Amino acid sequence: MRLSKDIRSKIEKFKKDKRAYRSFLILFIVFIFTLPTELLCNVRPIILSVDGSLYFPIFKRYSERDFGGSLPSEPDYKSEAFARLLSGDQESNKISALTSQETSTTIEMDDFEEDSLSIGVDDFEDDLALIDDNSLSLGMDDFEDENGSTENTSISKLELTEKPMSSKSRDYWMVWPPIRYDYIYIPSESKTGVVALAAPYKTKSYQEDKTILSSWEDGHYLGTDDRGRDVLARLIYGFRISLIFGLSLAITGTIVGCMLGGVQGYFGGWIDLIGQRFIEIWGSMPRLYLLIILSSLLTPSLLLLFFILNLTAWMGIAAYIRAEFLKSRNLEYVKAAKAMGVSNFEIMRRHILPNSLTPVVTFFPFEVTAGILALVSLDYLNLGVPSPSPSMGELLAQGKNNLQADWIILPTFLTLTITLSLLTFVGEGVRNAFDPKKN
Repeated sequence: MRLSKDIRSKIEKFKKDKRAYRSFLILFIVFIFTLPTELLCNVRPIILSVDGSLYFPIFKRYSERDFGGSLPSEPDYKSEAFARLLSGDQESNKISALTSQETSTTIEMDDFEEDSLSIGVDDFEDDLALIDDNSLSLGMDDFEDENGSTENTSISKLELTEKPMSSKSRDYWMVWPPIRYDYIYIPSESKTGVVALAAPYKTKSYQEDKTILSSWEDGHYLGTDDRGRDVLARLIYGFRISLIFGLSLAITGTIVGCMLGGVQGYFGGWIDLIGQRFIEIWGSMPRLYLLIILSSLLTPSLLLLFFILNLTAWMGIAAYIRAEFLKSRNLEYVKAAKAMGVSNFEIMRRHILPNSLTPVVTFFPFEVTAGILALVSLDYLNLGVPSPSPSMGELLAQGKNNLQADWIILPTFLTLTITLSLLTFVGEGVRNAFDPKKN
């Protein structure tokens, strides 16, 4: 689609604003970079090759049986047990365990020689004084089989080697993401001895006079939270969710606001009057209380939060579109379109709306900022996305509850502050470029 000369001139003016243009480029590059977060932070390897067979655990779920194990569940790719399974050590361990079990459970009747064990009625003379001799008779004959042979009645050895298991090591290799953790994984073991609230630098132990190594030893580049989850992985996942949520909320709010505001401004009269009274009543409802009530009645989720915030996200842009349509509906090109028999919908869509998008484009970055702040605020109050979903607001709450863990609150606060500042710079640049008063 070829842009008009006016739009191209406004875009060129936006590019001349170096601060706004560079802020836009930074946000765009970071957003594109964090979209495939699963390829950046994951506890599953991107590619796994075992004896020439390729597996893609990030894109497809495999069970331990697919790699020669016995469990139907997905393996822990970071565990030592899975490494032993791939290397073949686990097979040899099984053989040695079964062999030891075989040796320990081998029982022969030769172990019960007459000198070491002989059980007869004589051993129970004192107890059988009151009992008839024929009522109890226990001897070696009682262990004979139907053929009278005791040699064949020995308990046979466990036949555990009918299908011998090969201990030959296998050829395997993996391609891991840069960060070998996701937002939910809690490690069961640690080289530093600390799983929860592990610092990304050396610290002193409060209980013992020793130094705790940095969490970098375990691959936690920003430490762990109070449950042992990787802070950097949760921050990257939370940044992606916040930015996508803010963009989606701004897009849907803009679409709904343009529709409702356009109908009010174009038709005017009773439609405009009723619409304005409805907006005043609806806007007076406390959004936070509405969110608390609906969250108590329905299962909390990101989709529910998105729906609730969209109930009021459209009102700001609707007021600007209504004013633009009220101004444009009496212009000459609109009257000419009506005289030619063009429908009202086509007049609004093809003639008035393209000439009324200046406030939409101008306020869109600020709508994204408002959406991100709304999500972070609700997550901070534990009213947003349910745990264990990653969120910058939840990380800020953890940092408040664990003030000694500065590696949680400082990176999160800096990420949120820089993101909102860049969006503000972009919004100012767009406003300066598209606002007719500025031109």
